[in-house]
Amino acid sequence: MTVELPPEYQPSANEEFMNPRQVEYFRRRLEQSRADLRRELEANPSPETDDLSRAGDQTDHASAESERELEMQNRERIQVLLRQTDRALAKLENGTYGYCEDTGEPINLKRLMAQPTTSLSLEAQQAREGPTRA
Repeated sequence: MTVELPPEYQPSANEEFMNPRQVEYFRRRLEQSRADLRRELEANPSPETDDLSRAGDQTDHASAESERELEMQNRERIQVLLRQTDRALAKLENGTYGYCEDTGEPINLKRLMAQPTTSLSLEAQQAREGPTRA
């Protein structure tokens, strides 16, 4: 079933939560995000470990190692985001997207708009993080 979205459609609290339009809106955002993340991974191949054996002094080697570490951290970050996106798309398919994993309550639309891969309400996230210090 294909759902038509009006141009410039934005989910609203004035409509039924996770109605077909909202589901389609988030599906499109998540699929676009997944495609963008995959392109980013392909554009940044995994750093080679044998680059350190090239000629150069200690400073060159340290600089290369530092750059390689940053590239690896960036790839790991992208892979984590891809897994989160895939999980969110699976939740769309099984009808649980947009509902807090801890409470089962709907997640605020503003939170979902800002972070479509979130699986917790703000309150549940804060509870998991524990008490904040003043």
